[in-house]
Amino acid sequence: MAQLADGDEEIARQLEGELRELGRELDQRELELLFQDPYSDYPALLSVHAGAGGTDAQDWAEMLLRMYLRWAEGRRLKAEPLDQSEGEEAGIKSATVRVSGSHAYGLLRAEKGVHRLVRISPFDSQHRRHTAFALVEVYPEIPDDVEVEIDEKDVRVDVYRSSGAGGQHVNKTSSAVRITHLPTGIVVTCQNERSQQQNRATAWRVLRSRLADYQRAQRAEHLADLKGDLISPEWGNQIRSYVLQPYTLVKDLRTGHEVGNVQAVLEEGQLDPFIEAYLRQDAERRERGQDS
Repeated sequence: MAQLADGDEEIARQLEGELRELGRELDQRELELLFQDPYSDYPALLSVHAGAGGTDAQDWAEMLLRMYLRWAEGRRLKAEPLDQSEGEEAGIKSATVRVSGSHAYGLLRAEKGVHRLVRISPFDSQHRRHTAFALVEVYPEIPDDVEVEIDEKDVRVDVYRSSGAGGQHVNKTSSAVRITHLPTGIVVTCQNERSQQQNRATAWRVLRSRLADYQRAQRAEHLADLKGDLISPEWGNQIRSYVLQPYTLVKDLRTGHEVGNVQAVLEEGQLDPFIEAYLRQDAERRERGQDS
């Protein structure tokens, strides 16, 4: 290879510097595209619900909840439990956590949908392979200064004894709160605080956030895109499959991204590649929509 003259070497160094700067600008632009949602930096309210699959589904819901908690811990996000309903034999029927920190909602919105597990069931004495489903819902937590219309006549508030962890105080008093918004059918429960007043305040905050998301979707006239269709957590609706038998694979059915190390995903919370693939796909879809 011919040796560059002094002047050519200087030009080459300048070009390399300009390319690096251009690369940084492109990375920054790409990052902005991934977090265009106006609520991206808001805290996220993440709920996991057991779906079809009986006890396996309830166990699967608990596995998913643990996966998200470990993912949040790995990204140094704060995860606060708000409500949890225990399963009849194992696992959980549902749970809600509040996740706060950098781009909490912007990242977790990629997880909204039905998640499917295939494995040899630990609850089957004949060791047969079972399929279980769980639904993940994600909403941005709306701050108090954002107006959300709630008519008190449209709301029913019930109090009851908590069934979760928390000691004797929690179980002996009617501290848990359930709020039902009658027009939309949205139900919010909270039982993890010590007092009924604290649970009531938290439940109202979650209800405001869910209704704000619902109203925002209606105003934008694409409810299915922002809030998601009313989908059933069963076969045919899944966004991602986690297979433990007869092979190991986690595959996102929206983006096609897949990995073979299932334990790294479920036990260590290594979700970033799946989340990033979805956000990139979503950004490209929105750009195509703007160009058309």
